[in-house]
Amino acid sequence: MTLITTFEDKRREKQLKYEKSVLKEISIKDLKEQVKHLFGSSRLLTGLMNHAGIEEACYDMAIEAYLLGAHYSHFGTSGETATTVQHRCKGDLTHFTNTLYHFFLYWAQNEEGAYSESLIYSCEQYIYSWWMEGFENGRKRHKLRLH
Repeated sequence: MTLITTFEDKRREKQLKYEKSVLKEISIKDLKEQVKHLFGSSRLLTGLMNHAGIEEACYDMAIEAYLLGAHYSHFGTSGETATTVQHRCKGDLTHFTNTLYHFFLYWAQNEEGAYSESLIYSCEQYIYSWWMEGFENGRKRHKLRLH
């Protein structure tokens, strides 16, 4: 008896294999340093960072943005600039930023200054930096034909 697989299954297997290989290039240390660098300086978020769930949410969003950048990096090898490619996935990046922002707002419900503009800008910068990291590493992988 033969096993029948669909193209969707094969595509998903290939995507998972690529994501595993790309994720080997980032470390937990890098994730922690970036979280402390961007969110540790804020007076509001310093107290919130004591919750383990908040750091994990930051890590999750960073990994998602990193994988998105790596996925879209093949457009960068064909000559498109990073900003042009970023416009292709603007909706996903906005979704990641808003998710992280609303997560912070949820944990800082009664905190003064939770609705400050600096928090949304910090979230945007965090997501963008990880997207760029994934984009650059993905371009390197395509140049080395490791995709």
